[in-house]
Amino acid sequence: MFRTGPKVSLIMRLSDNATARPFLTIREITLTALMTAVICVLGPVSFPIPLSPVPISLGTLAIYLTVYVLGLKRGFISCAAYLLLGAAGLPVFTGFTGGLAKMAGPTGGYMIGYLFMAAAEGWFVDHFHGKKLYAVAGMVIGTAFCYLFGSLWLAYQMHLTFSGALAMGAVPYLPGDAAKIAIALSFGSAVRYALNRGNLL
Repeated sequence: MFRTGPKVSLIMRLSDNATARPFLTIREITLTALMTAVICVLGPVSFPIPLSPVPISLGTLAIYLTVYVLGLKRGFISCAAYLLLGAAGLPVFTGFTGGLAKMAGPTGGYMIGYLFMAAAEGWFVDHFHGKKLYAVAGMVIGTAFCYLFGSLWLAYQMHLTFSGALAMGAVPYLPGDAAKIAIALSFGSAVRYALNRGNLL
């Protein structure tokens, strides 16, 4: 019976590692970069409302759409890349602003909440593949995380109670969020279908 020595075993293990699937393939990197660009395009678009420092932003729509199309890993990376680009000074945050000062401002908690929103939605998308109702549940739960972190930071920044911060920075935006979820689900389904047909997902 042929027995391999330690050197042969080491070579075999190195060969297996070399042929293992990379963390992200070139195709996945390309898709992730494209969806990061989508967030960077939609994220700065915002509409201020009276009596609140928190504008209506298309950033949440972009996160909903990106994670629904890409799933947890790639969607989360896209979201994190967007935040890093903004933190580095690119004008990709609301109102075409950027920089760490923006993240430390009253709306900074919502930006950090984007990561938790992406994680929650992505988990549901990956674990209940193709089931739109569960994807919606993930978006709703993710939005709740976003508002939790956003309202906590807003309350700290503006010396408000938590309920006051919710009333100012969450409740007025819920109808718009429902519309964004519907848009992301509809458009995202079409994008996923096209990518799946092209064997790109």
